Amino acid sequence: MKYLLLFLLLLSSLYATKINDVSNIVGVRENQIIGYSLVVGLQKTGDGTTSKFTLQSISNMLKAMNIDMRPIDIKSKNVAAVVVTATMKPFARQGDKFDIVVSSIGDAKSLEGGTLLMTPLKGVDGKIYALAQGSVSIGGRNSRGGAASHPTTGMVFNGGFIEREINIDLYHQEYATLSLKDADFKNAISVQKAINSFYNTQVAVATDSRSVKLKCPKNRSMIEFLAEVQDIDMNYRPKNKIIINERTGTIVAGVDIELKPIILTQGDITVKIVAQDNVSTPEGSMAVDKNLVIGLNENEIYTKKGTTTVANLVRSLQKMGATPKDVISILEAMKSAGSISADLEVI
Repeated sequence: MKYLLLFLLLLSSLYATKINDVSNIVGVRENQIIGYSLVVGLQKTGDGTTSKFTLQSISNMLKAMNIDMRPIDIKSKNVAAVVVTATMKPFARQGDKFDIVVSSIGDAKSLEGGTLLMTPLKGVDGKIYALAQGSVSIGGRNSRGGAASHPTTGMVFNGGFIEREINIDLYHQEYATLSLKDADFKNAISVQKAINSFYNTQVAVATDSRSVKLKCPKNRSMIEFLAEVQDIDMNYRPKNKIIINERTGTIVAGVDIELKPIILTQGDITVKIVAQDNVSTPEGSMAVDKNLVIGLNENEIYTKKGTTTVANLVRSLQKMGATPKDVISILEAMKSAGSISADLEVI
């Protein structure tokens, strides 16, 4: 398997960004909807007789059409029971179309060529918000020319229709609230200052590390006000984060995430990080750059003070011959030991 190590430049200093990029408007959100139905027209790749709920569903459907058929008498393998999921966009209106995802819950082998029967899609409150129906697409062929890798999951493009709207009345509201995507007191204050400076009056106040309450000026509607607010530039301090994908071996990290001195052992690799004012090159060692030296005999990493970063560490471990799996394990151990202060997220 081919592994990839990525290092993105994520500066810890402030930089300018739009308020819209770092915050959401409370109440303006997507909503998940779900339903249960049948996919018909399969070429003997549907559920078998062991999926009793499928047979019962077929029987119930036929009874609704005045055809009395017991589940035990149904032998068709051209039908599959599925769960239908979708996302309603904010301000979706009646008649709007959207894509839906269809997933088998029985023992069907493939949904290819099937047609989803009319399906009511409900919200968490149990009310029907949309209907879905249409031909199922499973995404064609894989990279080797064979069948799709997930033939039991497909999509119906534009197969959903909004029936019930979710009313969000922003126009008549006097107040609104911004929610920062990442909790940070300084960023919340930065949003507050940027908005108040733009309007030259007190229209925004940070109430906690994520929330900024807004009051609409008298000479604007709430829609105009929010449109302006989202386009305001602000000084934003990004949160340092290391993201690790254990399945692919991919590591994404900021180049300026500093490490504290530590000694640890992972398998046959012993890493000793020592910060010093001037980096010397001991006998048998190798200089990676002017601030970084690897002691090959003892697997020691010497770095100049203030330059001990995750990027340098991973570069050094690669020089030592460490595998991506070893690198990931070392980073996780260092986070647990407190050597890494940035958030570490494993996906």
